[in-house]
Amino acid sequence: MNQRSQPRTFSISELAREFDITTRTIRFYEEAGMLEPERNGQTRIYSDRDRVKLKLILRGKRLGFSLAESRELIEMYDPSSDNIPQLHALRHKIQQSRDALLQQLADIEVMKNELDAAEDRCLEALKDLEPEPEGGN
Repeated sequence: MNQRSQPRTFSISELAREFDITTRTIRFYEEAGMLEPERNGQTRIYSDRDRVKLKLILRGKRLGFSLAESRELIEMYDPSSDNIPQLHALRHKIQQSRDALLQQLADIEVMKNELDAAEDRCLEALKDLEPEPEGGN
């Protein structure tokens, strides 16, 4: 007997638990048009495709991508092209994010040096202005 297996579906609470996010977050991505669950009355029924999209959205967020950037990458999915354009676009966005982080690190180092120099000037000014302790140490 050859039975067809039903495609796996997920409730909003199952996805929230799996990805350790709130149901509100999932509804936000739905309102943004990123997820398209079926409905059974008021109940949302998410497909495995929705689950994969959610996983990609969250991964993009961790990598610092905007929702629009994640949407663009997800919409580029095209198995007929072996996803080569999608992979090139992803690599480009990764390089852009890395460059931005390196610039932020350099900016932080400059700011840290400026704070260190300002603190040294404060300590020097305090040493000049505060009286010597009594007792001649």
